[in-house]
Amino acid sequence: MESVGEKIREIRIQKKYTQRKLAELCGISNTYISDLETGRTNPSLKTLGKLSEVL
Repeated sequence: MESVGEKIREIRIQKKYTQRKLAELCGISNTYISDLETGRTNPSLKTLGKLSEVL
């Protein structure tokens, strides 16, 4: 079963976004995107909403 971070990474790559570009579009830091994708942190509902709009 994929984690939320793994799914974010998968979709980000399909859309050909860098972590920096995705972060810009969502209004969050690229280090936070990295932390999400590697499982070091979990997104809040607010952040999940922003990510879902962009992705």
